[in-house]
Amino acid sequence: MMKTLVVVDAQNDFIDGSLACENSENAIANIVKKINAGDFDKVVYSMDAHSPTNKSFKVNGGIWPVHCVEGEKGAELSSKFDAIENPEFKTTELTVYKKGKDDEVEEYSAYYAKNEAGESISDLKSDEFIVCGLASEYCVRETILEFKNKGKNVKMFLDGVGYVDREDHLKNIEELKNMGIEMI
Repeated sequence: MMKTLVVVDAQNDFIDGSLACENSENAIANIVKKINAGDFDKVVYSMDAHSPTNKSFKVNGGIWPVHCVEGEKGAELSSKFDAIENPEFKTTELTVYKKGKDDEVEEYSAYYAKNEAGESISDLKSDEFIVCGLASEYCVRETILEFKNKGKNVKMFLDGVGYVDREDHLKNIEELKNMGIEMI
């Protein structure tokens, strides 16, 4: 059975930057450990990739601080992923899928994020998708819901998520469980 891990937005701005999430350092360490345990057949990474004029930013009329501006340190994936042992699971132009490139569209879900070859996460074939990353109650949640709505077998790797607000995170976990999403 083919298992694919989808690591959502494990970027510096969500770890210790402008939108730092609680439990993010711990979540990243757990994700790397799980990848190195060899539990997956494929690992892909989504990344927010905004321009400075993105409409989700407060300065441009949105609700979020400026974050994950392409080319800046905050947009880079955590360097903790350098500790991944299997070269197949490291980040490459084919395993990194970017989202949020359209300034006009708020794109929480990574489902339609695209890699350098123009392929989307939605194109991936797998028996099971396990989603983790940052932040539980926003991008991770929306990615899981998109997989579920498309009829895919999707689960959440609970030890591999950080969150903006602990209470919202716990509420999100309960809601996802009530929708039949399994936590691993």
